[in-house]
Formats: sequence, C-alpha cells, structure tokens
Amino acid sequence: MAAPASKTIHNLNGKWQMNKSLSGDFGAVLSLQGIGFLVRKAISAGTITLHVSQIQAPPSEPSEDPIEGAAKTENVTHINIDQTMTGGIKGTTERRCVDNRRREHSDWLFGHVVGRTLFYKGPGAAVALAKDFPDAFLAEGWPEDGEDLLVSYVKNLDKAGGWEATQVWGFQTAKDGTRRYVRNVVVTKGEGSSQQRVTVQLIYDFLGELDDAKADDGDLTY
Repeated sequence: MAAPASKTIHNLNGKWQMNKSLSGDFGAVLSLQGIGFLVRKAISAGTITLHVSQIQAPPSEPSEDPIEGAAKTENVTHINIDQTMTGGIKGTTERRCVDNRRREHSDWLFGHVVGRTLFYKGPGAAVALAKDFPDAFLAEGWPEDGEDLLVSYVKNLDKAGGWEATQVWGFQTAKDGTRRYVRNVVVTKGEGSSQQRVTVQLIYDFLGELDDAKADDGDLTY
C-alpha cells in the first residue's frame, strides 16, 4: 500500500513492510556486514515488517561528547522500531535519537556499533545532503525541492567487522508510480583501492497504524 500524505519523515508511526518486488536485493549488503549465509538466506526468503513509534522526548545519554552541529534542545525526535521477520529469524530493534550525537548500540545481528542520526530539512535538503555525503547513490531519487530527509550513519566496532553503513530515509515516487517510504543504503568496508562498497534501495508498503502507539524506550538509542 502506498504511503498516505499524512506520513512524512516526521511521522513514520505505523507498520511498514518491505516490498520485495520494488526493493533491491540486499543479500550483498548483509554479506559485507558479516551476516552468515544461512541467516542471509532466511532473511531474504522471509517477510520484514517495521513497527515504528516516533515521539518527542529528552535526548538519551550519548556515549561520546556532542559533535559539531549536534542538537542541544530539550526535546528531540526518537524513532523506535521493532523489526519482525518471518521464517524463524529473530527480529531486531532500532532506537534512534535524532540529534546528531554518537551513541553505541549492540544486537545479535549487526554486533557492536556506534552511530548518529540527523535530519536534513527544508527545500534544499537533498542539495545539502549531496554536499555532505558525496556518494551519489545516497542522493538518488530525492527531488531538490522535496520533503525533509533523515540520515543515519553507523560504524561497526567489532574486531572482525569494520564496515560502515549510511542510510538516507524519506519519501519518493516508486517505479510503480506510488508514494513510498524509501531507504537508500550504502555499506563500505576497508579504505582506498581495497575498499568494498555495496548499495541497495529498500522500499516499504504502509500496512496501517500501530495497534499500540506507545513507544518502548528500553534500549539504548543511537
């Protein structure tokens, strides 16, 4: 189902299911992130649903000092996502505090990471994004006079990991002509001429509002 006009990057509340026919193949992304073959196969074969609750609340404690440009307001946006998967695969949890501060997070699938999340606002959001994040894939499909965007950057801290992932979230017109919630994702590992890079665009169907819109803030945000 297409995203209704009421859904924006500032109101993602609801249930969103990945549309496999519109999304790219994310197997290579999972592989570069160190996810084993059997788990990758099960995830690719299953159905992924996001249960999203978005609220305004005081920021959670950062794991590092604020970086330049970090928000200092009393209340900030929190995006809490419980991700469920079919096929017997345990889901994951995302707790994002959108204030451009670094925070650490750990889960069974992606390991120990540090990340930050921020908004790009205004008619020039896509242009500013392209200047700050030069990878052209991240800016792909966002109209220059379009809606606000969200950027999430994560770096894996595990000894055997070392990958970095940047996502841009927003709303685009998909190839079927409908308005959709979209994530442009770039994952890299290594540096220089030996750097590995994979990309994927994830596109979601809107399934409806949450049965219980109350946010669960029990996990560390990042």
